[in-house]
Amino acid sequence: MTRQDEGNGHATSPRARKSLGQHFLNDTRILGRIASAVGAGSGDTVIEIGPGRGALTEQLLSRGATVIAIELDTLLAARLRQRYSRESRVMIVESDVLKVHFGDLVSGEYYLAGNIPYYITTPILFQALRRPRPARAVYLVQLEVGQRIAAAPSTGEYGALSVNVQALARAELLFRVPSRAFSPAPKVESAVIRVTPREDPVVDAGEEKQFREFVIAAFGLRRKQMRRVLRTLWNLGPEPAEAILAGCSIDPERRPETLSPAEFAAVLRSR
Repeated sequence: MTRQDEGNGHATSPRARKSLGQHFLNDTRILGRIASAVGAGSGDTVIEIGPGRGALTEQLLSRGATVIAIELDTLLAARLRQRYSRESRVMIVESDVLKVHFGDLVSGEYYLAGNIPYYITTPILFQALRRPRPARAVYLVQLEVGQRIAAAPSTGEYGALSVNVQALARAELLFRVPSRAFSPAPKVESAVIRVTPREDPVVDAGEEKQFREFVIAAFGLRRKQMRRVLRTLWNLGPEPAEAILAGCSIDPERRPETLSPAEFAAVLRSR
């Protein structure tokens, strides 16, 4: 996972732990851009994932925000508690982020920010799309994953992750972060993405689980035409499958990678 670095060069700063895949972001300019993308100011609450040594935390505090920081690393969490022992606008939660329900930490609107451990990016993304959703979420992720999240239909990066995120939110790839901005440098490039919940999600709360499962299953057959996808997934004959697609104005020869989130939702509801 990537972490923010204070960038102060203190010998007492905890070193990156290879067992947790830590890489400390030490570029102050990039940290400032991340905080600006979050857009939280005085009176706003930001839940920060993986604060590390507190570099992004400082950027958020300097803009007037209150920060609830979730840190798994025991040594880093202890250091943060000591550092912010007299700061009423910081709360440290020592926990695995996947075991935290964000809504339990706040009483109203909140923002979400931070570095997502690359090996659990998808679970965290969907966890953040559970209600109550953040007003805005800004993540530092692996570049390849960021491109997939923001990809448009009929592109090479477009897939189940793209559809499931974009059905509920607007995803933007804001800028790339080179590996040299970290210490130690990771072997992959990174990117900052912003995810903003849609006012008009294509599925409602009761449909989300079924929609996600349908989309994932459809992309498991991404090289098949949609007529074959429906016949396989729903055990349909040729005529019922084509009738469903015709009712949605979808050419049965199209493949899953060409359908928009709204089209997937229309097919699901026509079953």
